[in-house]
Amino acid sequence: MTNEKFIGEVQTLENFFTVYCKGKYHIQCHQFETLEYKGVKYDIELNLCKDCYSLINYSFDRLKECPHDIKPRCRTCPSPCYEKKEWKKLARLMAFSGLKLGLTRIKKFFKIK
Repeated sequence: MTNEKFIGEVQTLENFFTVYCKGKYHIQCHQFETLEYKGVKYDIELNLCKDCYSLINYSFDRLKECPHDIKPRCRTCPSPCYEKKEWKKLARLMAFSGLKLGLTRIKKFFKIK
């Protein structure tokens, strides 16, 4: 996958994890993470609880090791790399965050100015 696609995937993960962690009212810590992909370093600022931080690091590791040149969606991947337990946690997180982000967009759309 290209570096642009990689950073897009990282930003998506960051957004979903932030929405989930804030929405579930977890105690958050301010942390910095440096990712390296194809020789390029990316600095990321995270405000997540301990559990979300470990899961996002696991997700970053899976993303960096993705063997596909054109990355498919993880749920339709022919060779999934997530462990079942971690996959279930991530699916729950994505469902919560996706719904919350979708409702936020609808709310902004109908907001009277």
